[in-house]
Amino acid sequence: MHNPDSRDAYLAPFNVQINTFIEQHRGMLAASLEGITEEEARRRLVQSKTTLLGLVKHATFVERVWFGEAVTGASRTELSIPATPDESFDLQESDTIESVLADYAAAVAQSRQAVAGMDGDTLLPGNRRGPLPLRWVQQHLLREVAQHCGHADILRELILAARSRPQE
Repeated sequence: MHNPDSRDAYLAPFNVQINTFIEQHRGMLAASLEGITEEEARRRLVQSKTTLLGLVKHATFVERVWFGEAVTGASRTELSIPATPDESFDLQESDTIESVLADYAAAVAQSRQAVAGMDGDTLLPGNRRGPLPLRWVQQHLLREVAQHCGHADILRELILAARSRPQE
């Protein structure tokens, strides 16, 4: 992976640039759970289902939708993923930081493998909107993971701040 801030990265082909940024954001989202307890990872700090652990679980769903469903045309049922994005935030009792991170790492590895050797102009046939170029899917994934990194930063900041407040 290239350093996105190095001089040669500015001149790299689009596919190298987009994949560098995708990988950077995937890593940042996974790192949001570092040093967090199981309870903190599940803590709801906003009205929605959004939790730190739920964000990473949702990112697993996103990977499987965009690099499983869109690339292969397999259904969400066949891919063993929730039917809707909202359901992808649901945590099971068996979900732990370790298990969710492992599932995310496996989904990312499957994503990389699914598009190995493709370029941005490759049409992916399996999206409900119709065929989409890989470039569009890469940009959409980057936008979504970057957005969730922002959510994770805020939740993590709130969790860490709560540690330093006196408990009543």
